[in-house]
Amino acid sequence: MNEAVMNGDGEHSQTEQTESKQDGGGDTEQGEDPNEQEVIVIQDTGFTVKIQAPGTDTFDLQVSPQEMVQEIHQVLMDREDTCHRTCFSLQLDGNVLDNFAELKSIEGLQEGSLLKVVEEPYTVREARIHVRHIRDLLKSLDPSDAYNGVDCNSLSFLSVFTDGDLGESEKRKKKGSELEQIDCTPPEHILPGSKEHPLVPLQPQNKDWKPLQCLKVLTMSGWNPPPGNRKMHGDLMYLYIVTVEERHVSITASTRGFYLNQSTTYMFNPKPANPSFLSHSLVELLSQISPAFKRNFTALQKKRVQRHPFERIATPFQVYSWTAPQVDHAMDCVRAEDAYTSRLGYEEHIPGQTRDWNEELQTTRELGRKNLPERLLRERAIFKVHSDFAAAATRGAMAVIDGNVMAINPGEETRMQMFIWNNIFFSLGFDVRDHYRELGGDSAAHAAPTNDLNGVRAYGAVDVEGLYTLGTVVVDYRGYRVTAQSIIPGILEREQEQSVIYGSIDFGKTVVSHPKYLELLEKTSRPLKVHRHAVLNEKDEPVELCSSVECKGIIGNDGRHYILDLLRTFPPDLNFLPVEGEELPTECQQLGFPRQHRHRLACLRQELIEAFVEHRYLVFMKMAAMQLMQQKASKESGTSAAALSVAPPPQEDKESIPGLAQVKELAHSLVTEDGFDPKSREVVVNACKAVGSISNTSFDIRFNPDIFSPGVRFSDDNTEDIKKQKQLLKDAGAFLVSCQIPSLVKDCLDHTALPMDGATLTEAFHQRGINVRYLGTVLEFIDKAPTRAQLDHVFRIGITELITRCAKHIFKTYLQGVELSALSVAVSHFLNCFLSSFPDVVAHLPVDELASRRKNRRRRNRVAGGGDNTAWASLTPSDLWRNIVSEAQEYYHFTLHESVDQAVERYGLQKITLLREISLKAGIQVLLKEYNFDSRHKPSFTEEDILNIFPVVKHVNPKASDAFHFFQSGQAKVQQGFLKEGCELINEALNLFNNVYGAMHVEICACLRLLARLNYIMGDHPEALSNQQKAVLMSERVLGIEHPNTIQEYMHLALYCFANGQLSTALKLLYRARYLMLLVCGEDHPEMALLDSNIGLVLHGVMEYDLSLRFLENALLINSKYHGPRSLKVALSHHLVARVYESKAEFRSALQHEKEGYTIYKNQVGEAHEKTKESSEYLKYLTQQAVALQRTMNEIYKNGSNASIMPLKFTAPSMASVLEQLNVINGIIFIPLSQKDLENLKAEVQRRQQLQESGKNEEQLENSQLELEDKLPVD
Repeated sequence: MNEAVMNGDGEHSQTEQTESKQDGGGDTEQGEDPNEQEVIVIQDTGFTVKIQAPGTDTFDLQVSPQEMVQEIHQVLMDREDTCHRTCFSLQLDGNVLDNFAELKSIEGLQEGSLLKVVEEPYTVREARIHVRHIRDLLKSLDPSDAYNGVDCNSLSFLSVFTDGDLGESEKRKKKGSELEQIDCTPPEHILPGSKEHPLVPLQPQNKDWKPLQCLKVLTMSGWNPPPGNRKMHGDLMYLYIVTVEERHVSITASTRGFYLNQSTTYMFNPKPANPSFLSHSLVELLSQISPAFKRNFTALQKKRVQRHPFERIATPFQVYSWTAPQVDHAMDCVRAEDAYTSRLGYEEHIPGQTRDWNEELQTTRELGRKNLPERLLRERAIFKVHSDFAAAATRGAMAVIDGNVMAINPGEETRMQMFIWNNIFFSLGFDVRDHYRELGGDSAAHAAPTNDLNGVRAYGAVDVEGLYTLGTVVVDYRGYRVTAQSIIPGILEREQEQSVIYGSIDFGKTVVSHPKYLELLEKTSRPLKVHRHAVLNEKDEPVELCSSVECKGIIGNDGRHYILDLLRTFPPDLNFLPVEGEELPTECQQLGFPRQHRHRLACLRQELIEAFVEHRYLVFMKMAAMQLMQQKASKESGTSAAALSVAPPPQEDKESIPGLAQVKELAHSLVTEDGFDPKSREVVVNACKAVGSISNTSFDIRFNPDIFSPGVRFSDDNTEDIKKQKQLLKDAGAFLVSCQIPSLVKDCLDHTALPMDGATLTEAFHQRGINVRYLGTVLEFIDKAPTRAQLDHVFRIGITELITRCAKHIFKTYLQGVELSALSVAVSHFLNCFLSSFPDVVAHLPVDELASRRKNRRRRNRVAGGGDNTAWASLTPSDLWRNIVSEAQEYYHFTLHESVDQAVERYGLQKITLLREISLKAGIQVLLKEYNFDSRHKPSFTEEDILNIFPVVKHVNPKASDAFHFFQSGQAKVQQGFLKEGCELINEALNLFNNVYGAMHVEICACLRLLARLNYIMGDHPEALSNQQKAVLMSERVLGIEHPNTIQEYMHLALYCFANGQLSTALKLLYRARYLMLLVCGEDHPEMALLDSNIGLVLHGVMEYDLSLRFLENALLINSKYHGPRSLKVALSHHLVARVYESKAEFRSALQHEKEGYTIYKNQVGEAHEKTKESSEYLKYLTQQAVALQRTMNEIYKNGSNASIMPLKFTAPSMASVLEQLNVINGIIFIPLSQKDLENLKAEVQRRQQLQESGKNEEQLENSQLELEDKLPVD
């Protein structure tokens, strides 16, 4: 059982693991025990309290001692019977409980205590909160917030396919599972080989969304705010309401509650009407005056409470949908009011003031972190502030670009303006005052913010006490890049020259340093691999730095040490930075490096630096080992060790490096053999020299980020050091090209990396430290690979990514020239030029809707808006594609072909996939309808099809470190075969994740998926179903409804549904997964084989043999293509097909397929293997059946109708046998739990781990792994 069995999760990149090693978190063995005790402290047992609210029966509520009183408030505002109350206090024995007190700190609160809900008088703030809450309840099933991408709402469609019936198998048992009821035929477009890729099924109709109308209008009255004399009667505000029965009423919100007054639209009469229906809750008032409201509100709340909580909890960061149906725009007072008042700088929960983001971000960093409870509190606070800050920064950036914020330097031209909104500083990604002139102007200014963000992320992860970075969010919106940063206290009052006490403000011409900064940065130097170095200032004096020169240190008025401008945290990428007089290693030159890039800020990724250093460590150990062995040999033969020369640095060649295990032993022996042995010291010195370590006595590789920075000068005394650093940089570039790219391609070949779309491809690049600017290089590498056909899917995804990225670059500049009123026309015109086959796309300039009819005839040709802001309209498809081709050549050094149809034809792309990719990258939202891309007579898009433009946001994702360590140790335990312990650790991780992130997060999703898989393997199917359902919902909400991870989650859920006997649901889920996969990457993808095998097996189980064959035969084709015709996966595919033919009594075809499978088994694993024997048994059985059938047929021919016929056994496959095959193809092994078997398994696992450790894993594993390959998942 190798590590893949449980690795349900490939998202966590290696960097996190390596970081933890460096921060001294590597010694988990000793470190785990205190943690485990701490965890026990955390889980104080919960207890039950009774709650008594006015007008309802007393009910019990389970609470935990860590909860705050406020959380009980939240629960009550969500419960069906108390949801309409917002303004109340909780009282215990007549004492009001403090909202922010933890339950454990309240005297006398214990198991069974009675808490009374007491209505409190309203204030204006409370009345507003009440109205807002009622509006939220009325809108709770309405998806429009998710379509508009507001308030962290997002879509989820799982319930459409499960009819909300997961795990409710009791109801089903009564029906009995008659197979006849299941309708198994999928829609046409899902069948293998279908050429249609409709878009509409992406968002199936959710019948719950047909809104139940409770009110026609609920809005603020025009009589607000109340005049003085009415204020003194307790009037807080007035509402205007139209009920479903068309009754128009005016309502007063007063300190005592809500009542009807006598005002009309045009006459103010605030006296109470008769009867006034005074009620503490607006819902109670409306229920009395409108029967329809009462009926529908109750029904609505019933539906709301039935929805899975994960369908309605807010996500931590906003997810935008690139498609949306046509939604009616309804009147909504709260939304209207939000747009104009509270949201422009005021946040609701801090009355009357803006949030000081910088203070919040830095204070949370300063919280204690000595033990687990403290760390959890700190990480939760950091995460919460970050997600709030990201949301506020995004809103602000949009307001800035939409022109709703006044600049702080309004006199300057627009591209140079800077803005402050809600205590956040905004700047545009243009080269202001020729700051970046030598580095590539605007291109550099566009790249700098993302580099800076990577720097902020890196320093944030190292988390040195006393060193502060700015909250940073980068927002791309409407073609502009906006950087949002928190503001250092006092920086706006001073000139930059005075503030900077460390670093340089002019790229190294003048440089200053500061001992406190050196001390703080020294702590980051090891984990970030930054070399401490000296540069010359303008007076030619050396200045010590421990970062790149542009990194500036400023002490704020709050006395904190801030660092900013971290754009050069990581060393430059010499493959994209031609330097005169410098030669790159040959492996780079062969591929045409160095290449000219748009800017000089191209740097290596942190993941690459980590991988490179690890690689060098192996080389170092290996050299030391060889020299020690030589020494030992020479000791024995009596020659002197001095004759040893410095071994030449080894070739960057993976194969020759021994496994880590031996290396560790060696390291051990180096240290233990009386450490002062001068000979072994000499060995270390030699090895250090060879790998470019900065120290002579130990392995320590660090980079000087200022090498090759224009304007930075070094003194002559450290030329040697500089030379060494330059060589190190060249080696790192060569390592990327000669090690990382081939290893990425190899991982794609053996399916350990399975990219499905642009985002997952980019992730695979980044995990291995490869920047996306190498995309062209990787594509060429794949194109020349001998196994090119087996890399088809990666090549196609890569080309799609390359084309859409080029289009995005062009779209960015295109949009900057478009004024707001022409936006939808311009975007639809661009998409037409990009995707439509219609050759002469003409942009219809927006007809001035406001010009009067008569004059209009003459003015029809006038250019809208005057000036040249309509240059965009002259774009033609051939222009655009010419630009895309030249962009591909210039940026990625890859040669493309001239038009969309040629590209589609040549590379087998799908236009719908191109549309999805460009929309996601550029933030376009299109109307959900069928687009005809291939018509040569009319364009595909009209302006009505473009619904919205969303921001694309990049920010830091703070991590839950403790939870993550638990998760990893859980995974490790499971891989060693300790399922129960693994399960406990992962449950613990889940608790901690929830504690830090709240209920919704990508990492929680991975946790739930793994738990479900463990539950399933351990035989707890209902539990597996419940956890996997949560994983699917969460993936839909947090990653998106058609994200590749979501597709995988759907497949897992289908398996668990089948195991629970919910066959029709399992099929619906698999069909949904297949639809999504066709949309995202098309049919030709190795993962499609697994999906089709699943569908085929389930269909076989419900006796739909012909349909089943279509899917299984397609899976056989794809498996043969991507795994090679002799792989065991193909043998299994043959067997599955044979079984269906057997059920159809077509024995000849069955025999043919089983023979193919048998041959593969015989050749790959030999005659004696159980698989080969099974196959041979099955062949015998098939032959007997075929003979029996032939006999019967002959009998009939001979004797006509009165023949005595032996009944033939035609059996539908049993569910158990289908499930067994499903488990096999999905790589789930059930572990026979006899003690002896377990021991054997563990021994086997250890044996295989040792095998893998030794560098010779390839050949030996071939043989031992084959038998397991079918059963082992590649998940």
